[in-house]
Amino acid sequence: MDANGKLMDILTGYAASHQHPFNIFVHMIGIPTIMLWVLIPLSWASVDVSDYSVSLAHLVMLAFFGFYMTLDKLFAAVFLVAAFGLTVLVTNIAAQPIAISGTIAAIAFFGGYAAQFIGHAVEKSMPVLVRYPIQANLAAPFFTVVEMFKIFGLRDELFSEVQSQIAERRRQEAAAGCLKLAHD
Repeated sequence: MDANGKLMDILTGYAASHQHPFNIFVHMIGIPTIMLWVLIPLSWASVDVSDYSVSLAHLVMLAFFGFYMTLDKLFAAVFLVAAFGLTVLVTNIAAQPIAISGTIAAIAFFGGYAAQFIGHAVEKSMPVLVRYPIQANLAAPFFTVVEMFKIFGLRDELFSEVQSQIAERRRQEAAAGCLKLAHD
């Protein structure tokens, strides 16, 4: 599968479960919040390289960036800028006493995931996290960037194609459901 086909498959699968504006809104808050939960403890493990401290959080963000480059270079570049800002914030939080930074991480964990489940309850769709937890956690930060593009009206042709594929997929599923009912 080529990179464009891989991107469309991922975007179509994600967007199909994220159509309701409230669900999208809480994901725009919940996903970065969950990233805080993950990155704070990863920032506790760091080494000094010259005058700069490199933590596991930095390495994880670079790994995500590398994966996202296989999907879409523009989205990946925007993610890298956002990831840099997030790692600066996380590094500052992680520098606080562990009671403070650990509490912030715990609140981010529960708050971020609660937001996701509330959003999906409103959407009346099963969170991708439940079915595919690893895929959901790897792809979620990418979708935050993608949604920002959609909100600002950028790359409209891509989003129109995604919606078209979702509609076609739903038509095929409905037709298959009707055939199954007729067969039973």
